[in-house]
Amino acid sequence: MVRTSVRPAAPPLLTVREVAAELAVCRATVYALLERGEVERVWEGGSIRIPVASLEALLARGRR
Repeated sequence: MVRTSVRPAAPPLLTVREVAAELAVCRATVYALLERGEVERVWEGGSIRIPVASLEALLARGRR
C-alpha cells in the first residue's frame, strides 16, 4: 500500500509589487497599509506576501 499525503492547498499569496499594481498605488502605500494592519502579511522565506483574501477584504471595505 502506498501512502500519499495530501496537503491542503495554500491560499494564494501576492507580492507587495503585485498588490501595488492591483490597487494602482506605489509600493510605499502598500507598506503603509501593512503597518496600519489594514492588510495581512505572511512571511515566506524572508519575503512579505499578502493573501489574496486580505486584499479582497480591503477592496470590499472600499479602502485604498
